[in-house]
Amino acid sequence: MAERRAALLVVDVQNDFVPGGALPVPEGDRVVPVLNEYIRRFREAGLPVYFSRDWHPERTRHFKEFGGAWPPHCVQGTPGAEFHPELEVPTDAVVITKGADPEEDAYSAFQGRTPEGESFAERLRRDGVTDLYVGGLATDYCVRASALDALAAGLKVTVLVDAVRGVDVQPGDSERALAELRDRGAETATLETLQLGEPTSPPAPRPGS
Repeated sequence: MAERRAALLVVDVQNDFVPGGALPVPEGDRVVPVLNEYIRRFREAGLPVYFSRDWHPERTRHFKEFGGAWPPHCVQGTPGAEFHPELEVPTDAVVITKGADPEEDAYSAFQGRTPEGESFAERLRRDGVTDLYVGGLATDYCVRASALDALAAGLKVTVLVDAVRGVDVQPGDSERALAELRDRGAETATLETLQLGEPTSPPAPRPGS
């Protein structure tokens, strides 16, 4: 059996997506302490953690002014595009930047690239990742799109349901998104049910152990 390796994807926990931001997700800030605990657990297990971010130009078809669905948000270089200040982003974090192309909506992290120019899928393959755990914002948009693309890429996907919040433009959108992901084969987990041990995700050996 091929060795399996888990990784965590933290989706778009940026200032514009929390209360007080340009496009706030209701209770979006509540995912931050929960995600910080997931980040610690994955790091302690020696497993990769990735952070996606929206990084839109001022002019993009993603924004209402230019034919899109949304008000301006996460514009490159603005405070709104920065990660939430309480999110524990390691100094060596791999950041996946998406939405920089003015012709793309780019909801999915799989449409983004690393600072070295690799696609997210390429980076996951290079890191040997087979199982992707996904949390962040928003359940019914970027979390959903990223998880669907991960499933399409053949990854085992687990949505961390205590670490996501949705926009719910239409009431129930988030629950429908989670139901769709389960129907496509995704699993769900919480801090209480997360298991990073054998057999799917053996922790890295500790020195002297």
